[in-house]
Amino acid sequence: MTKPLSHAKIVLRRSADRGHADHGWLNSYHTFSFAGYFDRRFQNFGSLRVLNEDRVASRSGFPTHPHRDAEIFSYILSGELTHRDSMIKKGAEGEQGKQFYRMKRGDVQFTTGGTGIAHSEQNESNKTVHFLQIWALPWASSLKPQYHTKSFSEEDKRKAFVPILSPLAAGPEATPAQEEAAVPKIPDTIPIHADFVMGAGIIAPGSTFNWTIGAGDAVSFKKKRNVYVHLPMTKQGKAKVKLNGLEDSVLEEGDGAFVTLVNAGDALSVESVGEVEAEVIVLDSN
Repeated sequence: MTKPLSHAKIVLRRSADRGHADHGWLNSYHTFSFAGYFDRRFQNFGSLRVLNEDRVASRSGFPTHPHRDAEIFSYILSGELTHRDSMIKKGAEGEQGKQFYRMKRGDVQFTTGGTGIAHSEQNESNKTVHFLQIWALPWASSLKPQYHTKSFSEEDKRKAFVPILSPLAAGPEATPAQEEAAVPKIPDTIPIHADFVMGAGIIAPGSTFNWTIGAGDAVSFKKKRNVYVHLPMTKQGKAKVKLNGLEDSVLEEGDGAFVTLVNAGDALSVESVGEVEAEVIVLDSN
């Protein structure tokens, strides 16, 4: 078993302390300041700017709205979410990739807002959709808007943390051709315009997964990474995880943790200590 990181600092963010808004059609919990919720202590963490845990009722959703200069992604936990935007004509949507529009569990949909884009997100099904909406601050402004959508295997997530997002391999100085090619630093991930890695794992009770800070050599900033670990509310309160082997760092559903003083290559242990498997999200930024 990996030895605990003696130099890591872990500060918990309890679910009940998050911002919360229930609009009837939308029930949303905000880890960071968002919309009508503001707390100067929680405005961003490294390049991580927004982490909302959303439930959208059937036959409702977010109407068309603009975004710019943000990297925005949705991680679907259950249900379906339909994405439509100003770049893809209705009826001309493609399959997975840059023109995918209907998302289900296991899918991640990613948007580079860049110079500006308008999109909507609707639940066109008969069941509630539950997803994480996450924003990161890009390393440059006025990027070319684009989309990516990719499915990630449940089977793989039950073996170890699966990388979901990694930095665009060409970096901040990418040419238009490299932007179009959209090659990520880690193969089979979605490229993001930030020194940022996202991972997800589904951990059986009694099992431990290790997250390698910075996914090893995937990031440019090696020292003093900012890692946020989140346990979504998916198992009616029966899932729990323990971080770094510490009894005072146990997360219940909806909780998160700010992990600092860690460097690329360090291994952060996440042990499932609840009654059922725990789906854990890791957001690792400069």
